[in-house]
Amino acid sequence: MNPLDFINITTISIFLMVIGALGIIMLVKPLDKLLMFIIMDSGFLLAVVSFKYLDVALVITLFGPIFTVIFLLSMIKTNDIRKRYKNNQETKVKGDQH
Repeated sequence: MNPLDFINITTISIFLMVIGALGIIMLVKPLDKLLMFIIMDSGFLLAVVSFKYLDVALVITLFGPIFTVIFLLSMIKTNDIRKRYKNNQETKVKGDQH
């Protein structure tokens, strides 16, 4: 049996989804998680195409970038809220010392 027979579109899509999911779980930085989410999303799209659900693949292709932008905006907003909270806590600590 040739080992290259194992490599097909379904195997590659499963590999991309697993790598993306493990990256989302293990990585700490939000932008790294976003990149892993995009890798996982591309594996999911490839799996949908390999099972010949082309109408679903069209919807995924159209809405994927929109969801990615919304996810990115939510990460930016969360970082802003964390920075404000941290600055407020530092101000309270400095105010209590005087």
